Amino acid sequence: MHEFAALTESPSYAKDTLYLDTAPARHLSAEIALQQSLDDPGRPRHSDFDGWEARLADLSRHRDFSRVRHGRGPGYRQGVTRAAVVDALDRFKAHLDQFRMNADADLAAALQQELRGAIERYEALKARAGALDFLDLLLKARDLIRGNELVRRGFQSRFTHIFVDEFQDTDPLQAEILMLLAAADPSATDWRAATPVPGRLFVVGDPKQSIYRFRRADVGIYREVCDRLVRCGATLVHLTTSFRGVPELQACINAAFAPVMTGDSVTLQAAYVPLAPFRSASKGQPAVVALPVPRPYGTRNISAWSIEDSLPDATGALVEWIVNESNWKVTERSGGKPVPVAAKHICLLFRRFLSFGEDVTQPYVQALEARGIPHVLVGGKTFHDREEVEAIRAALAAIEWPDDELSVFATLRGPLFAIGDEELLEWKYRFAPSHTPAFHPFRVPADADGVSHLQPIARALRALRRLHQRRNYIPVADTIQQLLDETRAHVGLVLRSGGEQALANVLHVAELARQYEAEGGISFRGFVEELRRAADRAQAAEAPILEEGSDGVRIMTVHKAKGLEFPIVVLADLTCRLSRTEAGRWIDPEHGLCALKLAGWSPIDLLLHDAEEAACDKAESERLAYVAATRARDVLVIPAVGDGAYEGGWLDPLNRAVYPPEGRRRDPGKAVGCAPFRSKDTVVNRPNGDPASAATVAPGSHEFKNGSAYSVVWWDPHVLNLGAASSFGLRRDDLIVKDGDMFAVEERLSDYERWARDRVHVIETASEPGVRVQTATAWAAQAAKDGVDAVIADSADITVVALAGAEGRPRGPRFGTLVHAVLATVPMDASADVIETTAKTQARMLVSVGDEDRLALAGEVRAAVVVVRAVLAYELMDRARRAQRTRRETPVSWIQKDGTLIEGVLDLAFDEGGATTVVDFKTDHELAAGEARYRAQLQQYVNAVSRATGRPASGVLFRV
Repeated sequence: MHEFAALTESPSYAKDTLYLDTAPARHLSAEIALQQSLDDPGRPRHSDFDGWEARLADLSRHRDFSRVRHGRGPGYRQGVTRAAVVDALDRFKAHLDQFRMNADADLAAALQQELRGAIERYEALKARAGALDFLDLLLKARDLIRGNELVRRGFQSRFTHIFVDEFQDTDPLQAEILMLLAAADPSATDWRAATPVPGRLFVVGDPKQSIYRFRRADVGIYREVCDRLVRCGATLVHLTTSFRGVPELQACINAAFAPVMTGDSVTLQAAYVPLAPFRSASKGQPAVVALPVPRPYGTRNISAWSIEDSLPDATGALVEWIVNESNWKVTERSGGKPVPVAAKHICLLFRRFLSFGEDVTQPYVQALEARGIPHVLVGGKTFHDREEVEAIRAALAAIEWPDDELSVFATLRGPLFAIGDEELLEWKYRFAPSHTPAFHPFRVPADADGVSHLQPIARALRALRRLHQRRNYIPVADTIQQLLDETRAHVGLVLRSGGEQALANVLHVAELARQYEAEGGISFRGFVEELRRAADRAQAAEAPILEEGSDGVRIMTVHKAKGLEFPIVVLADLTCRLSRTEAGRWIDPEHGLCALKLAGWSPIDLLLHDAEEAACDKAESERLAYVAATRARDVLVIPAVGDGAYEGGWLDPLNRAVYPPEGRRRDPGKAVGCAPFRSKDTVVNRPNGDPASAATVAPGSHEFKNGSAYSVVWWDPHVLNLGAASSFGLRRDDLIVKDGDMFAVEERLSDYERWARDRVHVIETASEPGVRVQTATAWAAQAAKDGVDAVIADSADITVVALAGAEGRPRGPRFGTLVHAVLATVPMDASADVIETTAKTQARMLVSVGDEDRLALAGEVRAAVVVVRAVLAYELMDRARRAQRTRRETPVSWIQKDGTLIEGVLDLAFDEGGATTVVDFKTDHELAAGEARYRAQLQQYVNAVSRATGRPASGVLFRV
């Protein structure tokens, strides 16, 4: 670096761009040289080696230094050519980049070791809570099946046929579990060597749709399993007929992805299987539409920023034309005849929803709202940024903290109270001319009611005061509901453009309040603070508002849309990159290794496989574009730039299928079923007013002969209703005008009152249970309360058996629950070790204890083991083991004479000699409530079993 800095000093021209852009290297060189000059040789006291390492890594990533302009002219300075400086720059940058990668790898390895403590702590917390995450479930299931032959053999005999759909999304753990379950040899533990039982495993998958690498889905594992199955005699069948898209659409998709999906074994790209048509061709409308970006240029060249500014407006305009003017007809998944297109038939598909923290969908939503087109954002991540949610958050803050004048002012001026600036300003100068707070819910001037046009402010402040006074005496959700009722927010929100979504979001805040209290929240302030923290740290999903089949353009990501289909699909966000140039992780399933970036630093294992992993990421991104394109049934709309393909975007694979050869771009045919195109240019304006070139695609229908013939209609952006202004007014102001038809108002009021009466009647009717349900335990308690349990018990055919040695055992409900749990789960022929292990497991699951109670619990476990061993050794249990059929923990229900449905659970029932014996285990603690009660309950069980089986039954009350 010092040599390069010296070489670039003192250029002939002080403003040489090569000199200016390499300044960061010279500055760092000078700083390090200064520190080195202050040190004694061999005793570097002032040198900050870690700091140097960090600064050098930062220089490698420096925006200007990574894109140095070379300048003009052959000479750089006296005796130094520009070529020599550029060559030195390239060598220095290569060394610098290599140094940064090595330093990052070293730092990542050190950080991984530092994080072991956090990981161990996380595992300990999960173990203490008895909790598992999703990956734990897979790991422990795999370990159990692979490591325990008895378990493996049991599941192999239980699952005779295994059907797996969407097998391309299987991860290595799931594949290992499946292959071991299907294995013919129960002793096999290596899934790669296991031979499946013929006919046991049936898998369906499309590797072209494998788009879940971030969830560990691996096309390589898919191929390995399929190859193994074929070698073991399985039949491989390719399903080629697609029942979804029209033939022209399928031909376009085949032309786009057949050259891309080559079955490459290095990138793990899928091998392409062409889609074969099933449906007949649509007539009178296009199947593939290229939507040109009207204004793709920046100052000089095509710009991503300009595309992002222009494309949403064009998309909204095209959707508006399709819905309101096209007269197109589409088919729905349910089949039947084609129907006129509606907003619900259209879906906007995105690769992402967020870019650098910004909501990518918002401009598209605004474009639709400006044109009055209903829409639903499925899984949007900007809930806390929505205006109505911010308004509710400010109002709740004003309720909790009346002294927070800014929150109070925001609430008054916001959409809930909607008080104008003039009124607020007049209130301030009329009632609070000094520096005292003007807007305080507890300081409403007495003479404020005398000014009629300021009364809404006084009423609003008093409403906030009432809500503050009640807030800690009622549920948080009720406070929110009262706020909405005070402001009539339901009507005000729903009448806005996009009002359904706004109202759903506000009601979702109330639902969040219910969840907060259900999870242990105890104060209104706690919820307000939790809402603020959520707004700061997270992007929550917006509330769903539309059911399937409801009207509204769907807006969703490709991952959300997988498995779905839509009559018309519009692909959006053209500038989203196809894939990253650097891989984020590398997985070696064979050695159980996962190397991933930590805080942006790549370990050496990832660096060594960076190129191949980046290629695999690119291959998956191409599959993602395939999934997006194949969601369409009738029409696929692809954004494009008329002057040439936008390179590097996520829709790159489709370019070859929509751009005609340059020699035929200016001679299109007539576009059938489209608006009359009046221009020969697909770009609205260029820098300096330049006209279309020979490479510009002209609006119209362009024919393609790539395999099966198809056509692509390039739209004319000049016929679109571009630049529609957002509407901030009401959608149905006719509903709230004062001078409306009074007869119509009375009629609507009568309809509403009739609906309200019917609603009350329906709720009352539906609130009456059709069947009254009661547990057997509750029935027995009621029988004891009514004094009839003794009568039933005296006439019951119940044998009471008592286990000897009950004295000195633990008592209480916890011990009884533990004994019942062990008896319910332990095998009938269990050994002492199995009983002890089961008791310890049930104790951890059923009981939460602190250190002070751990000794008592250990004693209860030992006592439970003794009890269960004695029970299993009893003669009655020996009969159960030899019985023709034995049932344990079996649900049973019956109808009483009064129509009540009684539900209970049999502890044990077994058949012998044409009769059934029902056994009910009870501890001393339970029988303390009265033996007659439980004899009566057991007799009901006996009667129910006898009626259900048609055979005699008897009962045994086993006192343990």
